[in-house]
Amino acid sequence: MLNRLEMLRIFCIAADAVSFKEAAIKLGISPQAVTRAVRELERLQGELLFHRNTRNIQITAYGEMLATRARQSVAQLDGLFTSADETSESDLEGLVTLTAPSVLGRQLLLPALTRIANQHPQLRFDLRLNDRHADVVSEKIDIGVRMGFLRDSRFVARQVAKVRFHVVATPELFARHGDPRHVEDLNALPTTAMFDRDTGRLWPWLFAGGQQANPTSARFICDDAEAELAAVLSGLAYGQIPGFLVEKLIATGQLVAVMEKLAPDPWGLFVYRPQRGPVSARIRLVFDAIIAALSEE
Repeated sequence: MLNRLEMLRIFCIAADAVSFKEAAIKLGISPQAVTRAVRELERLQGELLFHRNTRNIQITAYGEMLATRARQSVAQLDGLFTSADETSESDLEGLVTLTAPSVLGRQLLLPALTRIANQHPQLRFDLRLNDRHADVVSEKIDIGVRMGFLRDSRFVARQVAKVRFHVVATPELFARHGDPRHVEDLNALPTTAMFDRDTGRLWPWLFAGGQQANPTSARFICDDAEAELAAVLSGLAYGQIPGFLVEKLIATGQLVAVMEKLAPDPWGLFVYRPQRGPVSARIRLVFDAIIAALSEE
């Protein structure tokens, strides 16, 4: 007995043909196979679907009605098995929810999303910027961007870049206070410090070989990397800042990098999604586009 889906496929082709022979040629099967499929479908429906003579066929009124429904049903079932290469624009419609740390989201992710949105205006975005680690499952996050380490093996994650850290100051501040060569030299300098909302403590400055500096008497403390950078640019203090915020400023001479030989190992920049296995076309498109965009930074 024929698979019923295959029976409907044969019927839909026959409904548009002038003969079962023509339908058979289009399907790559024998005319007898088309005849058997139509007869079986007529038996199941309890209705005549075609008027037949020796030369051609004529679909009945009931057959026309059934063919309309069958085409829609077959198209919907085929859509369930559409490959990535066959994705239509309608498959890319809908909402994508993302999360990222605040400064990373504004500086790197938002420009990438803007480019994606311009290319695919049917997409919508819900971007959650938070320096605390989001509970991506309960918050129904589709895609995240994170700097540092990803320890959850359930995630599908791609490292797209490495982020270096630089100790920087304005040329004027550098001229007044000099060039620190050792971690201990920072104790005599005005520095910034970042407040960690998760622990309630200040982030240590990191250096090669696992060395750390704890800015217990920092001149400027805040909980936002862009505010910390603004304080450094104003000449208030030395700061240890991620490279994506300061490397262009170093290149133009607005900031001076010091202690480069003691720079810590770069941190990984990851794009991840919490769902393993098949994902929707729109999630896959945005995930791949963000990876491509951040890999170019």
